[in-house]
Amino acid sequence: MDEPKNWGATEAERAARYPCDELGFRPDDVFFRAIDIAAPAPLVFRWLCQLRVAPYSYDWLDNFGRRSPPKLTPGAERLAVGQSMMHIFSLHGYEPDATLTLALKNGFPHWIMGDFAGSYRIVPSAGGVRLVAKILVAYPRGPYGALLRRRMPAIDLFMFKKQLETLKLYIERDAARENSLSESRS
Repeated sequence: MDEPKNWGATEAERAARYPCDELGFRPDDVFFRAIDIAAPAPLVFRWLCQLRVAPYSYDWLDNFGRRSPPKLTPGAERLAVGQSMMHIFSLHGYEPDATLTLALKNGFPHWIMGDFAGSYRIVPSAGGVRLVAKILVAYPRGPYGALLRRRMPAIDLFMFKKQLETLKLYIERDAARENSLSESRS
């Protein structure tokens, strides 16, 4: 699988089933994004809950120029199916400390991008977790859809890679703080 469609995911991670597979649409494309994070699953999941507040990629582009918060927002961890996530997605399901599944909202985002859904999965690994995302895309029909089919893998990689790297930075920073606090109490 070429890099625009797969960034960091192993063959086993690409073969696994994800909650987004149960949403019932036939994708034209499937992308995988994965990153190692040196932190416990509950902290990683808590940061995924922050997607209610901001997208954590290129704020000038996808957060209306506002900076994504560098600290956890109180209450963002209280999830409910149907909540808005990253402004243009809605929460379709979650399993605490394990998965988060989103789908593009109807209306303008859907008209521009087609059907978009995905799941983030937190998988324990040596030294922390693997955060793996599977993204399903069904493009709009016609010439515009054909253009998106050629461009979307690279666009998604550009945005998603930044999001995962930003989240990793904040998560590992918070994990290091928690570790140093624990060590100072010992």
